[in-house]
Amino acid sequence: MSGLLRTIASRAAPVLRGHTVTQRANIYAAPAKEKIGTVETIIGLSMFSLAILGPAGWILAHLEDYKQKD
Repeated sequence: MSGLLRTIASRAAPVLRGHTVTQRANIYAAPAKEKIGTVETIIGLSMFSLAILGPAGWILAHLEDYKQKD
């Protein structure tokens, strides 16, 4: 039975690898349609920072609570 599976796998592997998908990036050289303001940039960066650093800060702030064994 293992010989049959090995034969099928050896014939199927080149077929599966033969058709590779070529990805092409769409690059646009035109300038942006709207300018992003300073306030929008600050709000966006602060929200990303809060989303990334917020949970880690919460865990570090409550580390002593997590250490307690009830």
